[in-house]
Amino acid sequence: MGKMCGGVWVSRLAFLAFGLLTGFIVPASAADCPGHPNALGTSRTLVVDPREHPRIGTMQYPETLPLADHEVVLTFDDGPLPRNSNKVLEILADQCVKATFFTIGNMARFSPEGVRKLREAGHTIGTHTQTHPLSMNHMSLERAKQEIDDGIASAKAALGEDADAVLAPFFRIPGLLRADNVEEYLASQGIQIWSADFLADDWRHISSSRVYELAIKRLEANGKGILLLHDIQARTVAALPRILETLKARGYRIVHVVPASPERPATPTEPREWLLHPSPDAIAHWPEVPNFVFAGAGNLPAPALSDFDHGDEVPMLREASLSRPAWPEPVEPAPENATSTLAAPSENLFEMQGNLDVAIRSAALTSHRPHKAASNIREAGSKRISRHGARRLANSREVHLARATGRQTHRADVSRQRTQAAATAHRGPLKRLVQVKKRHV
Repeated sequence: MGKMCGGVWVSRLAFLAFGLLTGFIVPASAADCPGHPNALGTSRTLVVDPREHPRIGTMQYPETLPLADHEVVLTFDDGPLPRNSNKVLEILADQCVKATFFTIGNMARFSPEGVRKLREAGHTIGTHTQTHPLSMNHMSLERAKQEIDDGIASAKAALGEDADAVLAPFFRIPGLLRADNVEEYLASQGIQIWSADFLADDWRHISSSRVYELAIKRLEANGKGILLLHDIQARTVAALPRILETLKARGYRIVHVVPASPERPATPTEPREWLLHPSPDAIAHWPEVPNFVFAGAGNLPAPALSDFDHGDEVPMLREASLSRPAWPEPVEPAPENATSTLAAPSENLFEMQGNLDVAIRSAALTSHRPHKAASNIREAGSKRISRHGARRLANSREVHLARATGRQTHRADVSRQRTQAAATAHRGPLKRLVQVKKRHV
């Protein structure tokens, strides 16, 4: 296939270069894929500057590639493995589709010819560490640097003399197990980290039909984005033709991504285009407040009397019903020069309860000293009022007690009067006798 299409590559590359320099998107056509008139093709080439956007892929980062709706970027990890990787290359060539491959250093050393096939087919080549460790999120920086640098060196060794021009500064962390120190080191080297926007789980022990279902389902949910696959998996080889056919049938377009260089400037984009689903005002304004249940309500619900439990004389608020009437609207404040007048208490506010009046009146009628007896009773009543909060304090037992107290007071007064009268009557004769004796002397 490479030989058959070799004569076409020069004209295609010239046309592509013209499109990049003039800023136009180079569309795919049947002529771009000789022998495959119904091929999906590659709709355009996107040139990115890794230093301007060092981390992409919404599975982990805020930004992703600046794609239009229904645009897809295909990526493949872990190769090259000749048995399956070569089949993936054939499937892509049949559809004239360009993808990005993230190679492992050890695999490149084992099969350098597989890396060179990627170059000959016009795909973008990135790296994926030397040994694919699933521990970069907690390994030391020195060890991480060695994995990254060795992987790049192995890929360059496989490519040969033009490696610097061919190898893209694109890198994917194994297992997407990111770490701050790793990201900072890669950014310092001008290397762009690629996560993904959705997966097909093709590294798991699932069927090829399941790989197809997950790829299409998740793409439909996103509408566009970076798809992560693995060219070393047989299930991926089996699912890939059907995936590409469905993409074409549903109007999806393949975008090929390449790094910027002095001879190839980055594709002009706006900041908001690097967001997967930007809102119209995503850059200039804060996001809108979510529409909660109470959003826009003018008044809060007022509790009803039934919402209170009167047990133990302490009102307890129950769960307020949202169907209750609203609190009344606030009253407008009075003008500053208005005279404030407090509400006058009602005349019956200080009236005593019936049982307490009976106790006081009974004590006053049965006592010869009504003022003193009534004062004593009122004083006792006042103490009860302050202690019990104006409850009904006098009952039938208190009435009898007041009457008994009045009788005892009456008896004490009568006894005291009799004693005084007797003393006065006895003192009178003695005084007269003394006076008589003085006269005779």
